[in-house]
Formats: sequence, C-alpha cells, structure tokens
Amino acid sequence: MSIYDAVLSFIHEPRPEQFEPLALEVFRYQFSEVSVYREYCRGRGVTPAAVRTVAEIPAVSTVAFKHARIENRAEAGAANRRAFMTSGTSIGFSERGRHLVPRPEIYRASAIAHLRRMLFADGRRMAMLALHPTADRMPESSLSTMISWCIEEFGAEPTLCAATADGVDGAAALDFLAAAEASGTPVCILATTAAFAALVRASDGRRRNLRLAAGSRLMDTGGAKGQSIPLSAAEVIAEAGRMLGLAPALVINEYGMTEMCSQLYDATPFNSAAAAAPPGFRMKIGPPWLRAVALDPVTLAPAGPGRVGLITFFDLANVGSISAVMTEDFGAVRGGAVALIGRAAAGGARGCALSIDEFARIAMTQVPARRKAERPR
Repeated sequence: MSIYDAVLSFIHEPRPEQFEPLALEVFRYQFSEVSVYREYCRGRGVTPAAVRTVAEIPAVSTVAFKHARIENRAEAGAANRRAFMTSGTSIGFSERGRHLVPRPEIYRASAIAHLRRMLFADGRRMAMLALHPTADRMPESSLSTMISWCIEEFGAEPTLCAATADGVDGAAALDFLAAAEASGTPVCILATTAAFAALVRASDGRRRNLRLAAGSRLMDTGGAKGQSIPLSAAEVIAEAGRMLGLAPALVINEYGMTEMCSQLYDATPFNSAAAAAPPGFRMKIGPPWLRAVALDPVTLAPAGPGRVGLITFFDLANVGSISAVMTEDFGAVRGGAVALIGRAAAGGARGCALSIDEFARIAMTQVPARRKAERPR
C-alpha cells in the first residue's frame, strides 16, 4: 500500500491509535521527497531516525510557502496535481503563497468527510448559494475548489454562484434567497465573512429581512480578512438570524488555509455533543487526521493543554507536501479542540520568526527566483 493509499484509508476509516505511526511514516516520506524540507530538518539537527513522536517533527510556518516552491520530486509529473494560491490580503498579491497538491483526491476526501460531520450532520442535500467563486471561476483557489466539491456532494437544485473574482452580486443572491423563502426551500449559504458582510449591506439596502426555511444554514470563513468594516464572529451569527432567520447553531465558521488540505469548523449543538463553551465563544473541531498543538512562540515547545501559543497542525491530508504546518494564529488546544484568539503581530513571536528565516534561507539556495503569483484561496 502506498503512503497515499494509507492516508486515504485513514480518512475513510479513522483509527486514533494509527495516527501516530502513520504520521511518522508520512514524515519519513516527506523528508525523502521534499528536498527543501529535508534540508530544513537537517539544519535543525532532525532526521527521521531521531524522531519518535509527532511532537518532534519540525513544523514549517505558513509564511514559508511564499518563499519557496515546495515540490515533491516523486510527484513532479503527477497528471492531476493542482497549484493553489493564498489570498495575499496581508502580504500583497505579488508575494502570495503557493501550495502544490499532487493528489487532489485526498484533499477532496478530507474536505467532504469533515463537511459531512460538521455542516451536514443531518444528512440533508439542499439548495446551495455560493458567495465565493466556484472552481470554474477561480481554479487556483483552494476555497473555490472546496465549495465546488461541497455543491457536488451535498447540493440539490436550485444552486447559484453569485460571485466572481471581482465581488458578490448581492442583488442576484437576495433574489435567489427570496425565491427559496417563497417556496419553503432550505438553503445552504457558502461564503467568506467578507462576502456575507456584502450580502448584509445589500439586504439593508432593500430594507426587507427574509425568513428562510428551517434547516437553512451558513458556512462562513476568513474572519475579518478582506472586510472594509469587519463583522465579528458574534455579529455574523446575529446578522444571519436577523436578516435570514437562521438558527445560531446553523451559522458555522470554517477555519482553513491554502497551506492545509484539512479544515476545522465551529462546534455547535447541531454537530457536536461537546459544544459547550462560554457565551459568545466557540471551539473549533478538526477531523481525526488533523492534530493541533499550541507552541510557545519563543521556544516552539508545546505550550500544554489549554495554554496559549502559536497554533500548529500535523495534517495527514498534506501527505504530498509538508504536513507539519505552523500558523500565524494564537490560540489554545484542549481535548483536540482549538480556541482561536488572534493573529500574531508582525515581528513578534521570536521563535516563529527564526523558523521562517531559517526555512527561507534554505529555500533561496535551492529554488530559482520566485515566479509571479496568480490568485487567492
């Protein structure tokens, strides 16, 4: 069985006791086939022979994805491989990150399996409204690809994509929702938080709130990114109730990134028996093939259960690139669930900065001048 088949098998039938040995096998594969990662690990004095637990596997910052072409030599000629671009909202469109995914079928399996658990826990197929471009309109966006897969797997007529790379067609989206209200058809809305904010503005311009059928839901993603006037997570929930009549438990925020093939979602009474949290605060749950840890920002040692640190993941679904990914987000991890607090300040987190610099230095010695980027997650 190939390493890809082993990961796919785990996604289809997760067994917690198999995560650690499979993660170590994935690390050995990536050390062998991703040359820039191998040199980065060696520079830190780490080889597979010395690694006995997932916690000992060196993580690469998401920022490093903009410094190097992270290429898997064994999959350089993969017929179906995809290159996804980060949004560039914080670093500029000329310096966006790039994630080469040689086996997108594993990304699809990961996305669909966790969507089924967290957004479609009731097993329904339903009408779909996308407020972000679908894959045919923005093929270089991992989010667009995920939205298209979601519609294919869980959608039913009618469906509408009311967005292009230039923005959201608020009038078309509201007409679609008004028709669904009139027919009593439940709708799933797939949006970035910025796109949902645009829908709120369009709705306020019409001065008419809607009441969508029971079971209607919203998946929003991206937080304040791209918003001129940011909506907080609590405001998204409140506005979805006011404007569309959505139940709070069915307003579910997704946390994902171009650099990872797995996502986390809000735990609510709809999808989790362990959704209890302080009022106005939600934990996020990842799939069994994703392990999260908070790292001390200076030492990069595990911060401990419930302690705040830089959120870092080991994503088995990233088997074709680098699975150990350190984000720029602060938060805490307890019982596998993640509480996000905020983004690390630029120039802060000394340990994180050193890790990025080290990876960038190695990348520059191995990779030709970076090509100009394309478009976003």
